[in-house]
Amino acid sequence: MASCGPRKSPSLARPPQPADRHPRTDPLPDRDAARSPRVTDYLEYAVFRIAFALFAAVPRRAALRIGTWIGELFFRLDRPHRRIALYNLRLAFPDRSESERLAILQRSCHNLGRVGAECCHLAALSPASVRDYVSIDDPARWQAELAAAAERGAVVLTAHLGNFELLAYACGLLGHPIALVHRPMRNALVDDAITALRARAGTVSLAKKNAAKAALRALHGHSIVAIPADQNQTRRYGVFVELFGVLASTTPGPSRLAMLSRAPVVPVFLLRDGESERHRLVVLPPVELVRSGDREADVVTNTQRCTAVIEDMMRRYPDQWIWFHKRWKTRPLGEPGIY
Repeated sequence: MASCGPRKSPSLARPPQPADRHPRTDPLPDRDAARSPRVTDYLEYAVFRIAFALFAAVPRRAALRIGTWIGELFFRLDRPHRRIALYNLRLAFPDRSESERLAILQRSCHNLGRVGAECCHLAALSPASVRDYVSIDDPARWQAELAAAAERGAVVLTAHLGNFELLAYACGLLGHPIALVHRPMRNALVDDAITALRARAGTVSLAKKNAAKAALRALHGHSIVAIPADQNQTRRYGVFVELFGVLASTTPGPSRLAMLSRAPVVPVFLLRDGESERHRLVVLPPVELVRSGDREADVVTNTQRCTAVIEDMMRRYPDQWIWFHKRWKTRPLGEPGIY
């Protein structure tokens, strides 16, 4: 897919150097070492539980309206994150005006507020009621991929688009629970609460620290393993591929797992219909992987192909991605930071 990234900073788009192309080979990296909860963790957890309970007690549509208002406040008041988001949007859409980029960011903040509100209502969903909010864009393709997964497993390539939390929950309620590779939050109390919520729909959460072996076992057992592949990785664990024409350190997890297990990489996203409470489960054709015999080169090539799919979805639905994430934080050796 052709890229149209900015050309004002040539160093950002230089080809990967040899050292960049041979990171550590762990498919799914570790995060921070576990630590005991601190007083601030308990305070954060208390705020989380209170906010969660309040949103859950409000009717769903009212909760979404409140979430939209909170997203608007975030857009207007959180200037540091807005600066990061606008920088990202300039990298991704250099041909759009500043007012257009601001509008994208504003709608993205609104969507994030709605996602938070909807998460507080996940436990109220049932296999019957989830169909009131989630439809399948191409049922025939969805059934075909499920049938294939039942024979050899599937690596679901996804991203923080639309309502990414509802994606796993809805799949579980529809009878197809998944194993979700996730990066644990710094606050273990909040992380445990979210993990427990996901488990209500049958989702198995695989923390990145020990995810590789567990994910392979799941795939060999013909399960579905989902990996969000749109977040920055450290130089040690990521591979550099182009995203909007600029090198971005990216998890090679989907590519490595698929190459080791022979399972297909199937892109799946849950996209919001406009500003409504309705969502569409979008299943795209499997990513065509290369297997030339040069394992590390193939990992980079296949990660680029996975990233191209995600970039295309970000281009098509820019107001449903989280632009304040420092996606290009990790730079190749010798390049300065950009945030």
